[in-house]
Amino acid sequence: MNYREIFREENTLVIERYLLAVERIKEFLTEETVKEPFRTYFRKASKFVEVIDDLVAKLENSELDTMSIEQLELLNKTLYQDILIDNYESSYANPTYAVSTLGEEHGQALCYVYFALREMISYAYEFRHFNITIYMELLIQIYNEFENEETPTQDTIKEIIYSFSSDYCDHITAYQIRDKFDPNYSFAVDIINNSNLNDLRYLYKYGEYISDNEIKMAEYMNSLTNEKIDDMAATYVEAYERGFTKDNIDLSIKEYVEIRFNIGFERMIKAAFAKFKKIGLTPTIYRANPSNFTRVGFTATLANKQAYYDHRYDNALFLDKAYIELKLAQMRVAYEEVSDFTSKYSGITLVEIFGEKLFQPKAKPEALKLSAKQEKIWVDFQNRGTQLFREFIKKDETSFTIIAYPISEIGENFEEIFDETIKVNTLDANLYERIQQTIIDTLDTADHAHILGANGNRTDLIIKLHELVDPSTQTVFENCVADVNVPVGEVFTSPVLKGTNGILHVTDIFLRDLRYVDLELTFEDGYITKYSCKNFVDEEENQKFLKETLLNSRDTLPMGEFAIGTNTTAYTMGKKYDIISVMPILIVEKMGPHFAIGDTCYSWGEDLKIYNPDGKEIVAKDNDLSILRKEDVSKAYTGCHTDITIPYNELGSISAVKKNGEEIFIIKEGIFALAGTEELNEALI
Repeated sequence: MNYREIFREENTLVIERYLLAVERIKEFLTEETVKEPFRTYFRKASKFVEVIDDLVAKLENSELDTMSIEQLELLNKTLYQDILIDNYESSYANPTYAVSTLGEEHGQALCYVYFALREMISYAYEFRHFNITIYMELLIQIYNEFENEETPTQDTIKEIIYSFSSDYCDHITAYQIRDKFDPNYSFAVDIINNSNLNDLRYLYKYGEYISDNEIKMAEYMNSLTNEKIDDMAATYVEAYERGFTKDNIDLSIKEYVEIRFNIGFERMIKAAFAKFKKIGLTPTIYRANPSNFTRVGFTATLANKQAYYDHRYDNALFLDKAYIELKLAQMRVAYEEVSDFTSKYSGITLVEIFGEKLFQPKAKPEALKLSAKQEKIWVDFQNRGTQLFREFIKKDETSFTIIAYPISEIGENFEEIFDETIKVNTLDANLYERIQQTIIDTLDTADHAHILGANGNRTDLIIKLHELVDPSTQTVFENCVADVNVPVGEVFTSPVLKGTNGILHVTDIFLRDLRYVDLELTFEDGYITKYSCKNFVDEEENQKFLKETLLNSRDTLPMGEFAIGTNTTAYTMGKKYDIISVMPILIVEKMGPHFAIGDTCYSWGEDLKIYNPDGKEIVAKDNDLSILRKEDVSKAYTGCHTDITIPYNELGSISAVKKNGEEIFIIKEGIFALAGTEELNEALI
């Protein structure tokens, strides 16, 4: 039974509720029982429900299969038109507009509902009529309150939303987790396997917003030879397989692999299916949360990043201690129900994209935000959610791989950049392994590393390194080539927190779809004590922005990783095409030293024995925070890991400093200075 049969069976139980809800909402258009300005709001919402009802009928009758690509494009634009940039300023999905027209008391809550209704788009394509029905019933319940002579209070509307979130927590949570692990929920897999990928109408089967990026990527994929597609898929799958070999994990006992990708890459993904099958793995693919700014799963270019950014903390309407306890309990139930699949789950493979235009978010006071109390609750939920995940998905039994490619929005040199990226992704791993071992041999003799910025970069950092008990069999740094992280290459370690001090500064960087201007972090004994940027004129807004987006709503984070990137070829490509600012951290982290804030690279897998190619065991996996897992695991992890890179042109030097004060330069004046690393400079000259 596939996903469509599963949901059709469930829909027979909800069809009457669905029909009654649609009929009631359509009556909003002619009734005058609700006062203005709310009447206009509900009528606008009613028209959107009509569009969804029409979409449901078309999907049920398979009408989309016979529509022209022009008709499908028009339908796609119609579904998302209200949040597109040209329309967003006067949309009830925009918190600024909603508050200005509906008032401060009700604007935020009604804005939340209006934006949340857009989740019905994806539910329609996946035949999840129950999910559509409960959102329509939420709208009706709120409408009923506004029909009363007295306008309802803010608390009344919030209570309705809270009850909705709580009442359906079990249903929504179950599907979110089952989608991730159960291969029977094969919505995206079926599209890829059963579509003619030369007929670009297939792009509109997902229900995601389809932009020029997805269309041009699919066209470009179709222009490539079978040999090139096969090579791309092989690079991706073989890197995943090498990760298991490197970490001594038995892949043969696993059956499922999670695939995340951006729409448009189907031809490569389909080729990867065949290669995964040869190593005994069946793909599971699930949709990224339709309302989230951060997209995890299969996805497409966001219709309007500002809209999703505005709604990133919509859970502020209902987030409290009772809700997270309910959510965690339902997550446990859901994990237990899919335990047959989780036990055979091998890990994540991700095809990232880069090249989207830099996004500079606008801070909107009308947007929902977590209170100080809610921030603590949210951090607690993230920690416990990760613990629960790791209870069912063991870190020492799974692996991952990530590879990245540009999209057309990167500019007129897109095809050239794509070809260059393929070359970067397939550089000689043996060459980098040898050179990186030279760097590691030097760093293993050091007490600490000293990093200095240049050319306007104010970085001045001391990174305290672990001391080796037996240098003949142990090492501090991992020699990373092209296994889990493609491309090569870097050497990295978990710093000792006490003794790690100084300033980390980057003039301009792009992290997780957000731009940070003049970012500066101050560390004392490994923890951030001060932070600043210049994204906004108002310093208070800068502080809020950094705490929410970079510190994950925490007061501080530790330094979880120190690494030296060696991929000068990737850096040269970035400089040649002037694309460094839009390149993903996956590649950028290989283009200079980088420092991760949050957990170490070994979080939840510290006890797994890992060795470098020279046979030495990597022993620098814990720090003073992660070691708390042996006493109280809830105190050991932060649930985040964000890499911040200093590019070579902003780098003065990196040196290994011994206990006696002797200083050996790894990089000096932006080029590699250590004997045995000279070949890396060829791409820089």
